[in-house]
Amino acid sequence: MRAQRPHEIGEAFSSRRRRDVLQGDGRLFIIAADHPARGALAVGSEATAMANRYTLLERLATALSHPGVDGVLGTPDIIDDLAALGLLDDKVVVGSMNRGGLRGASFEMDDRYGAYDVATMSAKGIDFAKTLIRVNLDDPGTAPTLEATAKAVGEAAAARLPIMLEPFMSHWRDGRIVNDLSTDAVILSVAIASGLGADSSYTWMKLPVVDDMERVMAATTMPTLLLGGDSGADPDETFAAWEGALALPGVKGLTVGRTLLYPPDGDVAAAVDTAARLVHTSLPAAV
Repeated sequence: MRAQRPHEIGEAFSSRRRRDVLQGDGRLFIIAADHPARGALAVGSEATAMANRYTLLERLATALSHPGVDGVLGTPDIIDDLAALGLLDDKVVVGSMNRGGLRGASFEMDDRYGAYDVATMSAKGIDFAKTLIRVNLDDPGTAPTLEATAKAVGEAAAARLPIMLEPFMSHWRDGRIVNDLSTDAVILSVAIASGLGADSSYTWMKLPVVDDMERVMAATTMPTLLLGGDSGADPDETFAAWEGALALPGVKGLTVGRTLLYPPDGDVAAAVDTAARLVHTSLPAAV
């Protein structure tokens, strides 16, 4: 299809059955798959876990088949593959925007907007936009990233397109970027991100689950999706942390990628089912 009938990809996307972003219980469970475009292919100790696109698509197909999965977050290549496969009906499609800050690059903090843009998402019928904002006070590359993000926030509001901001306070350590996951650092990142753009009415937050999430959620009035992050050594402990944070005011759901698509035991369906039931507590019992 890509080689001989590329127009069919766009046709498949435009003909998909769309849904409201929020419906039913007003909660969202989004599967994230925008990591490869940043050169982030590792899952745990396996450096190239996400390198095989066909395996990734199979795992996404398994996840998206669950009735509790509301949508998917990806770059255009991923979203187009899923559209071609007919997997986006009744799903919220979230377009990932800034993929220029490649993992391990000297220019990683200059996180340019090289994937979706607001005009294209609005024209194509993308339902939601997503940006990553890593604030490094020691790296001048942060400044153009903040400026570009502010522009994107304003454009999204003008287009009435919800946009989720994923902020971190970050720093260089031994040649790589490390995100500060202390409670105070997450709160500071929220304060900085919240003020970006000329209109915040369509802004959401996408935040990591850290210690004292009550304080984190008290720092913003914006609807928030929890970031799943990397898989921990104890999946039960991870799920328990998500469950506690999902009960907080302002939290509207969960956005998770590698933790569920590449679980330690390899059972994607079971991992997705567990997370879906944390978000949508009224789901019927599993068969």
